[in-house]
Amino acid sequence: MRDLQRFRDLPFNPALRERAKELRRAGILHEVLLWNQLKKRQLNGLDFDRQKVIGNYIVDFFCASRGVVIEVDGASHDEKVDYDLERGTFLDGLGLTVIHVSAHAVFHHLVDVVEMLSEHPALAIDESLVED
Repeated sequence: MRDLQRFRDLPFNPALRERAKELRRAGILHEVLLWNQLKKRQLNGLDFDRQKVIGNYIVDFFCASRGVVIEVDGASHDEKVDYDLERGTFLDGLGLTVIHVSAHAVFHHLVDVVEMLSEHPALAIDESLVED
């Protein structure tokens, strides 16, 4: 279930709303490939948002119930090391877990990426809550 209070408590820059919509419509291939594995609660029953505005940043994927950001890092991130560090510090300061996945891994090892995400401690199914 979506943690609406946590979702609402995040800082939000309304000026980025349209840019986030543009990014969703642009359909960057590596993001679309991963989105097809995350949407409709396919990963451990978790609800994800795509191109979510958090503060002055737009993150690739966000799971409010777990406070997890998933970033798919392509070649464009090579030139934005300082920006990515600043953004990571900001997101960490909000208590969010940021998981980085390379675009190369999404393109060539999607099954492994999805498995890694499903087993990641921040996204894994809590076995103590699973009924027999």
